[in-house]
Amino acid sequence: MRNIDLSPLYRSFIGFDHLASMIDSASRNEKQSSYPPYNIELIAEDKYRITMAVAGFAESEVSIEVQENTLKVTGNKAGSDEERKFIHKGISERNFERKFQLGDHVNVLNAKMENGLLHVNLERVVPEAKKPRTIQIASSTEKLIEDANKPA
Repeated sequence: MRNIDLSPLYRSFIGFDHLASMIDSASRNEKQSSYPPYNIELIAEDKYRITMAVAGFAESEVSIEVQENTLKVTGNKAGSDEERKFIHKGISERNFERKFQLGDHVNVLNAKMENGLLHVNLERVVPEAKKPRTIQIASSTEKLIEDANKPA
């Protein structure tokens, strides 16, 4: 396993201390299973959709939870009392837990299930305080006038 030295970034990026912990958690060997398969789509500039193939699950067997910046989708298949004999079993129907790390200011809008697909819609809403703003540069004569008007 390679270790990444992020110290050069700290010289030019201020306030990104959490970046190292995010990269560290992403590079950990937490093996998530590839089940169920999913897509992540960019719908508009700040709108996203996660689509998961959850064939065989009812809406009541799937739960969605958001805690801090983590979206967790869990599927718990209710066990059937009858013993079924399969000739071929290609539909897994096994329990799952899938986690997604969300960026700052990403909110889950809603979720719906149709045709065996679970759609989770997300939106990034940047607060006004975080949006770019233009700073006016005062000319030297304006600075002199302001300094002259200040009480001593």
